[in-house]
Amino acid sequence: MKTLIKNGKIVTKDNQTITCDLWLEDGIIAGIGKDFSDMTFDQVYDAKNQLVTPGLVDVHVHLREPGFTYKETIKDGSKAAARGGYTTVCAMPNLDPVPDTVEKFNDVKAIIEKDAVVKVHQYAPITEELRSETLTDQKGLKAAGAFAFTNDGVGVQTAGTMYLAMKEAAENDMALVAHTEDESLLFGGVMHKGEISEKLDLPGILSATESSQIARDLILAEETGVHYHVCHVSTKESVRVIRDAKKAGVHVTAEVSPHHLILIDENIPEDHGYWKMNPPLRGIADREALIEGLLDGTIDCIATDHAPHGFEEKNQSFLKSPFGIVGSETAFQLIYTHFVETGRFTLEQVIDWMAVKPAEIFGLAVGTLNIGQPADIAVFDLSHEEKIDDKKFASLGVNTPFTGWPVKGATLMTFVDGQLVYNKED
Repeated sequence: MKTLIKNGKIVTKDNQTITCDLWLEDGIIAGIGKDFSDMTFDQVYDAKNQLVTPGLVDVHVHLREPGFTYKETIKDGSKAAARGGYTTVCAMPNLDPVPDTVEKFNDVKAIIEKDAVVKVHQYAPITEELRSETLTDQKGLKAAGAFAFTNDGVGVQTAGTMYLAMKEAAENDMALVAHTEDESLLFGGVMHKGEISEKLDLPGILSATESSQIARDLILAEETGVHYHVCHVSTKESVRVIRDAKKAGVHVTAEVSPHHLILIDENIPEDHGYWKMNPPLRGIADREALIEGLLDGTIDCIATDHAPHGFEEKNQSFLKSPFGIVGSETAFQLIYTHFVETGRFTLEQVIDWMAVKPAEIFGLAVGTLNIGQPADIAVFDLSHEEKIDDKKFASLGVNTPFTGWPVKGATLMTFVDGQLVYNKED
């Protein structure tokens, strides 16, 4: 099938925009230009002079299936990704059952193959049941199609276990992806430790809870040579130790989430679960360090940590609510509005951080608009402002404090392998 996306604007390497058409055929980008008037297409879509980008790539989402389908399903979570302009997402393994054997991993893959509307890569856990000290069968899980290994949601508490896991991952040429949280420093915390936690009379989470485990892991990564990727960096100390490790030649990459780039703990107006996330919203110096870390290459990419929960469980206090915020459907809009519109980031940088680099660092053959590459494409409306409306979410989760915020950059269309999987007009 031959498809034309006409009247699109793409961003060049020098952050210029040019108007062009894209010819898609057999799941790939067959041509880019303005010379297709003499051709016949089966389908034609008008981008209406709006931005056309490679489909976004999110290396950190929670799709909740199996085990927690009241929070999210693979079908609804992948639809949410498509609505946000994402064509590839990587799903965390904190499921029930945990996909810690080849059999259980294949069960999750079967649901993905049946229900997902975008490309979904499934993580496997580092240890059995996430919290044990027993390593999973990395070779078997790699052969089954594991994207990488992570215990996301739970930091690996024992250095020896992490060392052995890294050593094996390096031998298997697999990335080890870390949620860093030293539980001995947690002290029951539910939000960032600071003036706001004291004002709300809530137990605080030290910055060192995150950064101290990153520092430990970076030494182990240097020892083993593994590709070590840090999830949702949130503190200035974390940025500092990652920067130092990169300078020392450690194979480390890192991600940051939109909410940590935009919000700080001082924005939290009340004791309500929509503001509770892990890691928590930090201070203004932390936010500035994260932004600087992106700009200087210390942090490699932006990932949402899309973490849906049930309505009732999030609509309660910090002490009772689970950690988590949804982000698949709002990430590009928020980053574009708060950073590109204000001149802090360029559009080229944002596309790099949200499509090119996440694919690059994990070796995925997506994330670019090049002839011969997969026709994974998003079209964004940069002209019109609208308010984030959780009633329009495709996700089952609506747990975000960004509802009602005015933004530009709504997704108009999303294509996966040349097939339209989201159309705002439908």
